[in-house]
Order: sequence, then C-alpha cells, then structure tokens
Amino acid sequence: MWEPIGDALSNMFFSTVLALIPILCILICLGFLKIKAYKATLLSLALAFLLAVTVWKMPIVYAGQAVIEGILTAVWPIIWVIIASIFTYNITVKTGGMSIINKTLSNISPDRRIQVLILAFAFGGFLEAAAGFGTAVAIPASLLAGIGFHPIFAAVICLIANTVPVAFGGIGIPVITLAQVTGLSLSELSTFVSYQLIVFILVLPFVLVVVLTKSFKTLKDVFGICLVSGISFALLQTIVAVYLGPELAAIAGSLASLVCMIIYVKIRPIKNIWLFPQERDSQEIAVAQNDIKGIDGKQQLVAWSPYIALFILIMSVNLIPQLKFLHNMASEIQFYFGPDGKPVSFQWITTPGTLMLISAIIGGLVQGEKGKRVKDLIQTFIATIKQLVPTILVVSSIVAMAKLMGYSGMTSIIAVFLASIAGKAYPFISPLIGALGTFVTGSDTSANILFGALQKQTAMEIGANPTWIAAANTVGASAGKMISPQSIAIAASATGLVGKEGKILNATIPYCIGYTILLGIEILVISLVL
Repeated sequence: MWEPIGDALSNMFFSTVLALIPILCILICLGFLKIKAYKATLLSLALAFLLAVTVWKMPIVYAGQAVIEGILTAVWPIIWVIIASIFTYNITVKTGGMSIINKTLSNISPDRRIQVLILAFAFGGFLEAAAGFGTAVAIPASLLAGIGFHPIFAAVICLIANTVPVAFGGIGIPVITLAQVTGLSLSELSTFVSYQLIVFILVLPFVLVVVLTKSFKTLKDVFGICLVSGISFALLQTIVAVYLGPELAAIAGSLASLVCMIIYVKIRPIKNIWLFPQERDSQEIAVAQNDIKGIDGKQQLVAWSPYIALFILIMSVNLIPQLKFLHNMASEIQFYFGPDGKPVSFQWITTPGTLMLISAIIGGLVQGEKGKRVKDLIQTFIATIKQLVPTILVVSSIVAMAKLMGYSGMTSIIAVFLASIAGKAYPFISPLIGALGTFVTGSDTSANILFGALQKQTAMEIGANPTWIAAANTVGASAGKMISPQSIAIAASATGLVGKEGKILNATIPYCIGYTILLGIEILVISLVL
C-alpha cells in the first residue's frame, strides 16, 4: 500500500478529500453536469491515475498494471455476463417469444391488484434477474400502461417493485462483482444478501397494493395472494442463494412467486374484483384484449426456452458430480506485481456469462424461423455488442478506477476517515452509501464496484463483519434503483411520460427513504450481534 506525501497530507481530512476526488468527479459529472456516463468514468479514471502517481507516489508501472487488471477483470466476468444476458433478451424479443410471455401474463386476472403483483413484482423480478439493465422497468410499465393503468401509476409501481430483485439481477452479477472487488467469499456474500432481503420481499407485495389503491382496506381481499407471492419469492431466493449461489437466486424466487400466484388465483379466484374508479362507474372490466386462445403449451415452452436452458445448465454444473471438472477449466493470471498483488482467477466455462450465452443460442435455435436461425443469432449478437459499447466503457473504467484506488491506498484512507467519524454507527449508513452509488450510476453492479472495497475496509476499521457490511452495499443499492435518473428515464419512456420525470421522482423518493432507513436499522442491529 502506498502512502500520500507532503506535510499537508498528514491531515486525515485533507487526505480523504483528495482520495474522494475521482468518486466526486463521477457524482458531479452524472448528477449535475449531465455528462455521458462513459465520459465521466473515463475522466474519473484519469484523475485517479494522476493522484495515485503524483500524490500517493505509486510507480507508473504499478499504476498501469492496476488499470490493466481492472479492465480485464471487468471484461471477464462482468461485461461478459452483461452481453450474454442482454443478448438472451434481445433474441427472445426478435423471435417473438417475449410477446407470447407478455400476452399470457397480462390476461391472468382482471383484478388490478393481481395484475400489479404478477406483472410488476413477479414478472418484473424475473426480467431483472435474467437480464436487468432497464428491462424490468420498461416492459412491465409499458404492459401496465397498455392494459389501462395510468402512466404515472405504471411507472411508479414498477420502479418500487424493481428493488428486491436488483441485488441478484443479471443472473447474480452484482454479488459476483462484489466478491470480485472485495475478495470476500462469494457464497457468504450471497447468503448475507439473501438474509437482508427477506423482510423487504415479504412486505413489498403489500406495499404495491397500498400504493395502487391508496387504502389499507383493499388488502383484505388479496392478503392471501400477497403473502403467497412474498413467501414463495423469499423462500426460493434464499434457499438458492445459500446453497447454490447468486446466479439463479432471483430467477428461482421470481418464477416461484409467479407460478404460486397463478395457481392461487385459479384455486381461489378473487371475488371482489378491484378496478379503477372510472371502470367501476361504467361497470366495465378493463383487461388486456390480447388473444391468447391460440397460444398452446408448446408455444409457451418455446418462448421460455432460453431461460429454461439457463436454469438447467446452472443446476447441472453445480449439482451433477460428473460435471464438476468444468469448474477446473480456469486460468490464474497475475497482472499487478506491487504490494498486495495476487493472481486473478478466470472461470471459462462455468462463469454465468458463458452459460447464459449457451442458453441464448439454444433458445434462438429453438425459437427462430427455419433457415434464418443462425443468421438471426449472429446479427442479434453483433447488434447487442454495438448497443452495449457505452456500458462496456463505463464498467471497464469504473473497475479499473476501483483497482487503482484500492492498490494505491486511497480507498483505505477514505475507510479510516469514515470509521473515525461514524464509529460503531457506521453500519446504519452503509446501505445509504450503496443507494447513492446506484442513484448516480443506475447500476447495483457499478455501485458495488465504486463502494464495495470501501465498505469492507471501513467495516474492518470499526470491528464489524466485513461480509455483512459489504452485502449491505448491494442491498442498499437496490433502494437507490427506484430513484436513479436512468431508471426513471426508462420508466418515463416506456409509459409515454418523457418530460415528466420529476413527477415520477417525487412519487418514489419517500419509498426510497423509508426502504433505506429500515434497512439501515436492520444492518446496524444484526451487525452488533455478528
């Protein structure tokens, strides 16, 4: 670890301010100057490099090695899984599979409360778990608006719903990334994140109904289904996260919730159908007019095929002993040779991105039009790469900056300062730091890259469990997702509310504050026990 030079830097506050410059640069550029994310992160990386070399006296060779390690660990596995998940989603849209899924789900019940739980909570959770990057807001919000929901309602409800699945979104990439940047145990992080989310998953369905109806009285008719949706989601997600890892956690939870709600509605149909006031006055039941009579079981199976394949692949490589050898197909390469440098491990086959890509190819071959399947796959993959170029630049530069700040000692100085200021109360504000990261970057993964190592080191300074506090970063980041300008812009676009983003933000802020405060209390209380 390198030490800052100069008499002025003996002052901890001044040292901390200098160390915070790259992070503050991102916050100011994105939050106030509205500079494009890839430009802001590249500028911040340049500032971090300059500070490391000139102020912290880190040799240029070592600084360069830290940047190279950051870029390559960003490409594999983080960027790789982002490409694979968006490619899977894009190919499902191109082949029409997503349209079949949408039509079926929006016609399950005419009750508006049930539609919110199915489309925003369960299906939105599945989209976040399988793809992320705005799909969980854009698709459910546009569906709700299309079947008669007020656009503001549709946008706000989907933003609130898109919180608890975010921590395990994109087949677990936020937690995988957190383990990568902190060096903490992936299985332990996955376990702690799932534990921290349980209460919020159980409560969220009830919150969504109250937000929709503006009344607690309306919970009476749907209390059972709210309970079923929350328990099934929390139970399956926790079991998978603890025993299998983060990749399938939210996918299993959201699908379990979706299936359990459909079964519940079929067995116990809602007697008192809740509609919007204008619909009740006219005695009309406004439901989506999608024709699903012609969609049979085979078409449903084909539509879900990429995600079914992903589920089977991940379960197989983790549970079938004969396939354990695939985990050994890995390489260890050292890029940084300064203090604290160590080899970086690259999993080639069992990494989530590779399994997701294989699933997408299987789905594309099953779903695609004869004679065009391979061509469509290639074209869609190329289009996906082009679509994600800005994201690739952002993630690469942020991971490189995080590595550089960690190796140079900047992260350590910030952690020591925060620990000295907050003391034993720091766990209470740890989720707020994660929420700030997502508010600025729009991504739980990026928030973990920015602040994951900082949370770990601060926890160690105050004697708290570093894994528990690091996990709080990614769960806190899920709260910031509902007020992130990027998420709000997506919701506004999906519901035809471009130019009215301020109204959406004002509606979601109270829920974000409440979520973060309750989470802070949970983290603080349990951290004292741990």
